[in-house]
Amino acid sequence: MPDLNRAAWRRCRPPLPLALLSLALLHAQGAGAQEADFETPMVLRRSPQLAETIPAPLRGQLPSFVEGDRMSGRPDLETVVEGNATLRRGDMSLRADRLEYYQPEDRARATGNVRINQAGNVYEGPELELKLETFEGFFNKVNYRFLASGGGGNAERIDFVDSNVSVARVATYTTCRPGDYPGWMPAWLLSAATLTTDTEDNVGVATDARLTFMGVSTPPFPSLSFPLSNDRKTGMLPPTIGLDNVNGLDITTPYYWNIAPNRDATLYPTLMSKRGVNLGTEFRYLEEKYSGEIRADYMPDDRLRDRDRWGIWTHHQQQFDARYFGLDSLVGTLNINRVSDNDYWRDFTRTPSLTQRLLANDGSLNWAKGDWSGVARALSYQTLQYAPAPIIPPYDRMPQITANYNRYDWNGFDFSLNNDYTRFEAKNPYLQGQPNGERVFSLASLSRPFLTPGTFVVPKIMLNATGYQFDAPLLTNGATSATRTVPTFSLDSGLIFERDASYFGRAFRQTLEPRAFYVYTPYRNQNYLPVYDTAQNDFNFATVYTENAFSGNDRISDSNLLTLGVTTRLIDPDTGAEAARFGVAQRLRFSDQLVTMPGGVPVTDRLSDLLMGAQINWTPKWSVEGTVQYNPDTQTSARTAVSARYNPEPYRTVSAAYRYSADDNTTAADDGNRSIDLSWQWPLNDLWGDKGQDLGPGRGQGGGRWYAVGRLNYSLESSKLTDGVIGLEYDGCCWIGRVVLERVTTGQVTANTRIMFQLELVGFAAIGSSPKRTLTQNIQRYTPLRQPSIGPSRFTNYD
Repeated sequence: MPDLNRAAWRRCRPPLPLALLSLALLHAQGAGAQEADFETPMVLRRSPQLAETIPAPLRGQLPSFVEGDRMSGRPDLETVVEGNATLRRGDMSLRADRLEYYQPEDRARATGNVRINQAGNVYEGPELELKLETFEGFFNKVNYRFLASGGGGNAERIDFVDSNVSVARVATYTTCRPGDYPGWMPAWLLSAATLTTDTEDNVGVATDARLTFMGVSTPPFPSLSFPLSNDRKTGMLPPTIGLDNVNGLDITTPYYWNIAPNRDATLYPTLMSKRGVNLGTEFRYLEEKYSGEIRADYMPDDRLRDRDRWGIWTHHQQQFDARYFGLDSLVGTLNINRVSDNDYWRDFTRTPSLTQRLLANDGSLNWAKGDWSGVARALSYQTLQYAPAPIIPPYDRMPQITANYNRYDWNGFDFSLNNDYTRFEAKNPYLQGQPNGERVFSLASLSRPFLTPGTFVVPKIMLNATGYQFDAPLLTNGATSATRTVPTFSLDSGLIFERDASYFGRAFRQTLEPRAFYVYTPYRNQNYLPVYDTAQNDFNFATVYTENAFSGNDRISDSNLLTLGVTTRLIDPDTGAEAARFGVAQRLRFSDQLVTMPGGVPVTDRLSDLLMGAQINWTPKWSVEGTVQYNPDTQTSARTAVSARYNPEPYRTVSAAYRYSADDNTTAADDGNRSIDLSWQWPLNDLWGDKGQDLGPGRGQGGGRWYAVGRLNYSLESSKLTDGVIGLEYDGCCWIGRVVLERVTTGQVTANTRIMFQLELVGFAAIGSSPKRTLTQNIQRYTPLRQPSIGPSRFTNYD
């Protein structure tokens, strides 16, 4: 068969299936046969995107395309391509100096600068033999790189079992990118006698493996598995190691069980050198109609307290078939939070309940139908007592049933009806000084909004009706039942003015929004009633324009007051973003307050404190916010909160806050509670002019960079650090090192202090105690140096 030069071959395109290539080169079919081939027109099939994976049944039907400088062979037997040979089939591309294809066996043999790209995974070496349809064969002296993890290495030989599974002999693996200088060595390297990879399950298994980091090698591991992507996989997870003043040396060796795509479990036994062994487990599930998670911890014979310790936390949510009950929706939830003893919150600070001392346990059923909605629930608290700061336990709600009706724009009116029945129970009701009891509460409101583009007027009438039944006589008046009916009238009104303005050379749309809110509620004696779920509202911009001075339903404040306020905003006319907002509000009281909380002092001042607030977002980088509660009589501030944040770009954020709250008995010697809160994340390389580069979300700013992270909460009143986190992160490109010191206050004179070390081999494993959760919770806008992301498409590495 004569050779064809490359130019002639290009003129013979489009490429033909490889099995027909020799026949096509020897002779052409007759004109009649050609016409028969084109009798059936080709039809394009619609597809939203290119298929990421090719179904197995279609692989054997895919055509092969070949090109090269010279081509020879025998029809239906073999084809030889020499010089820049290329073979493509489906998601596989093969290049070599010489390519031999034996059709009866569907076997290809490539030699000289062989490069194969199989669905984005690249293999390079001098010699390859491969069956194209089944992807069975071997590759000698290979350099390889996987698409999903970016990791790769070399091997003496790779045996391909199929298109997903391969076995490398005398192999290495790392996610470090090769350097372009002589003598380059990866920062970390996995060496193994065999390395089996499964790109479908995204898992690698190494035997007789050693891990080398910065020239220091571990003892050999008989077997070691690791992920090839961010997907979940069953197996031992890297151990976490920590050190703190309560647990001592803390070592956890987790085991992850990927039960199914929608279910998994984690076992995490933890050895604490000062206390013993804590056995923990977590199970998660996600079904079509329900989902949730269960976590349970058990520590037998904790040496810290000389007793067994345990904790259980669950969350379950379920969708029921609402149509069976004639409803639009029906959702059930169950939450359980229980621990063994009162000291659990201080001794186990990394549980789901963290350092909470009130643990809620509740089950609820939420329903909706049309304009109606409601809930039936049972709620019980576990209160963890601490002698220096005891807590009066809240009442359990056993049960609580609500039914709410809301109708909007009903002939121009808005109407709502809220109904609530609750049974309040306490373990020791006389600790609260009032008996257990039942309460039925109804609140009906009717409003008629009058709205225009520049004004609003909303008159509203409300009727509160409450009935009580007590298990024992009240200590206040000996009653075993009580009722209360309280009407309320309110009128909310405001104006909205706009104008074009310019400040500091920048154009704005400025608004001026005066507002007046009047509320009248006649006095009804309620001070003899118990308090089950009610508290005094805080004085802020969220509550200053509301009818009731109390939250909860045991007190309805008597009111004859007018709230006056004004707000101005600066709005970017191009984007609509709010660049600044300033507001001020004050209440005018026309009669003394008579309804109070137990032990409360009635308010008699005709003018309330002046409430002032501002928020400035002049640029996306800067944000400043402040609120001041100013007492005009004493000319002092009763409460001040000022915060500022600077966040010019990812991985660079600094925030600071100053908070002051005056005590009720503030004197010159005791000037209230003052604190300063400072948090940050910042590249230290900026100090010597290395600004880095933006590599995208969750990818850092380049290798060889140090980051300072931390948060400090300092009490000016007691002149001490209450809580603190401070640490360093180093991005070595293919590895990240973290050292973080954390202090958490657990009592008036006690605190837990721990140090966390972590070495993260990017795309492989993380060793040590991860501080990521601590940093995310404490540092505003903290950006992790690496974040899980969707795996790259095979088309991003297309040859």
